[in-house]
Amino acid sequence: MSDLPGLVLVHGAWHSSETWCDVKPLLEAKGFDVTAVDLPGAGLNARAPVAYHNRPLDAAAFGTEPSPNAGVGQQERTDAVVAAVRASAERTGNKVVLVGHSLGGITISPVAEAVPELLHSVVYLTAFLLAPGVPAIAMIQDPTMAEALVPALFMADPQNVGALRVDTGSDDAEYLAKVKAAFYGDLSDAQFKSARTGLHPDEPVQVAVVPSPISAEHFGSIPRHYIRCANDQAITLAGQDKMIADTDAALGSKTAVHTMQTSHSPFFSQPENLAELINGIADS
Repeated sequence: MSDLPGLVLVHGAWHSSETWCDVKPLLEAKGFDVTAVDLPGAGLNARAPVAYHNRPLDAAAFGTEPSPNAGVGQQERTDAVVAAVRASAERTGNKVVLVGHSLGGITISPVAEAVPELLHSVVYLTAFLLAPGVPAIAMIQDPTMAEALVPALFMADPQNVGALRVDTGSDDAEYLAKVKAAFYGDLSDAQFKSARTGLHPDEPVQVAVVPSPISAEHFGSIPRHYIRCANDQAITLAGQDKMIADTDAALGSKTAVHTMQTSHSPFFSQPENLAELINGIADS
């Protein structure tokens, strides 16, 4: 047993537990029990449409084939992370620091609402921190997100295929440049090539329309932190700041704010700095 809290790390859209492959060993070296999850419909649990595997890509087929991940809902994801938090707390005998990146924020919020007694703190890494009643789609469409580069990557109508579909396996140089700019603007080409091997094409669209369930009584009782990424082109800095301000106003409490001078993916571009920041939060 250790005096350290457990750490549960939740990836964002189209990503997987491999998001944390550089950060996890750094935190484990400090003595933390670290769990990096693959959400239902993601990572090892993701399935891709048949058209995705056929190259050269048939854009028409890829743009219309129903997603095999379309049936994955938010409650399934919430339950999976609650189970990971419970397991971590049982192993360590301590509370848990719950970290979510990007769209992973819409999972860590209901988890924190459900089991606040198990959490040391909740950490949003340039993530969707949504005020009560707000779904992710509302924030995606908010004027503060107008400059975000992700919507230009979509290869299908989400309502028709049941997913936010991105060609993560593309061999089109122009399209890949857009993917890199959106998620990995401060990575080298070699780092980007490695990073995108952990991506899948279909993020279940259902999760984006579920209103945030947080309350001041439960969620608001946990210390919360937001790590702003100043050069993010996927979730704009203006969008990040709006979510912090709106949530603070709705709950009547303050989010502790930290800033990194990175793109959307500091776990790849600055893993040591990110690990130190998480360590500091866990130690607070």
